[in-house]
Amino acid sequence: MEVVIVPDARAGGELIAEAMARLLRRKPDALLGVATGSTPLPVYEALAAKVASGAVDTSRARIAQLDEYVGLPADHPESYRSVLRREVLEPLGIKMDAFLGPDGTAQDVQAACEAYDRALAGAGGVDLQLLGIGTDGHIGFNEPCSSLASRTRIKTLTEQTRVDNARFFDGDVEQVPHHVITQGIGTILEARHLVLLATGEGKADAVAATVEGPVAAVCPASALQLHPHATVVVDEPAAAKLKLAGYFRHTYANKPDWQGI
Repeated sequence: MEVVIVPDARAGGELIAEAMARLLRRKPDALLGVATGSTPLPVYEALAAKVASGAVDTSRARIAQLDEYVGLPADHPESYRSVLRREVLEPLGIKMDAFLGPDGTAQDVQAACEAYDRALAGAGGVDLQLLGIGTDGHIGFNEPCSSLASRTRIKTLTEQTRVDNARFFDGDVEQVPHHVITQGIGTILEARHLVLLATGEGKADAVAATVEGPVAAVCPASALQLHPHATVVVDEPAAAKLKLAGYFRHTYANKPDWQGI
């Protein structure tokens, strides 16, 4: 995989936004896979700025959701569908009819998971999937020891994840759902380009395990090593545990500008 070390989160956001912009220039109806949380916000802000300046046209772009809470109404302000509408679709001027996501309110959750996998395939597959990473190496809601071949499915959140997410629910962990629908690792690996963004020293151990450790279910993000086009963008604090940081800096510094990431 390619590892790009950037000065800070803003630089990482700009780099990934430019990769998305390049994709949209050559494929205007590209399907962009997006993640929630604070880490990807600089990407969305940078891409929205490009749209506002006329540097890229997102009018035909499509957006695919990575995961969703089970049981929250779609219009709940903290459903990931609502979050992505506020943070991605509206700033980019993309209509909801260009949005793909699993139905977290379905009576038959397993059927909804299978339907979402079919919908992604029917849409031609994800062209670029943006990912964050947890301090334990999880991607999406694929917690440690998730199958590396897993498909979109229901997962039970760990108590720590529920505590971490309580800040979005007025600090009340009891409001945080116990279950989510998440793209599985096998589903994620079907995207044509995977881009993982990690910032902050708290992610340093997970980044090192992802990039330089063995491919192992205990660090789900390590599955990116199996992908033919995976890019890991990290700021200096998140890169602190990389033994090959000097090599990564050298290779990126000497990469042709036209190649992008």
